[in-house]
Amino acid sequence: MIDKPFSESCVQNREPILAVLREVFADCRQVLEIGSGTGQHAVYFGAALPHLVWQSADVPPHHAGIRAWLDEAALPNVRLPIALDVSQAGWRSGRYDAVFSANTLHIMGWPEVEAFFEGVGEVLRKGRCAAAGPPPAYPSRVLEAGGVLAVYGPFNTNGAFTSESNARFDAWLKARDPASGVRDFEAVDALARAQGLVLRQDIAMPANNRTLVWRRTG
Repeated sequence: MIDKPFSESCVQNREPILAVLREVFADCRQVLEIGSGTGQHAVYFGAALPHLVWQSADVPPHHAGIRAWLDEAALPNVRLPIALDVSQAGWRSGRYDAVFSANTLHIMGWPEVEAFFEGVGEVLRKGRCAAAGPPPAYPSRVLEAGGVLAVYGPFNTNGAFTSESNARFDAWLKARDPASGVRDFEAVDALARAQGLVLRQDIAMPANNRTLVWRRTG
């Protein structure tokens, strides 16, 4: 049996994130989590939000750890991880009315960030976050009209770090991978708007993080 991976940051941020998701995913049913990491968020949010079918997803090297958490929790509404590399097109065939991702954009290169938003634009179903039950015949794009994207992490504003800790974190990221780094809010919002997503909430979170919530308008 594999030891479950553990992230202290998942424990620290899960309650503030859950408070946001309770509101913004209240009318949703099918959620794709991009970058499930250890699997801790999938278990915590899946248990707290039983009206959602929570699809975990990450690159295959993380699957064993995610499965360990999911197998132990045995939640009926949390699905085993699917292979998802944002730079590959295969995951875009799915249909969801909500997408969630935490602490992912800053570890990607910019081309991957662009691919993330392009893919989300395809996977959020056209339609709306609506009642449970079999979905109608959805068009190919992933987010519905009314579909929700919630992204948690650190972001710059007007090209400037919002805290000294975020500046240090960015330097640490770039020392590991020069293509990574804390992203500018305005740049990621432009990518979202190009996919028909309109920013509805920009919520300050602990430790100089933010949760950005976009909703599809058409």
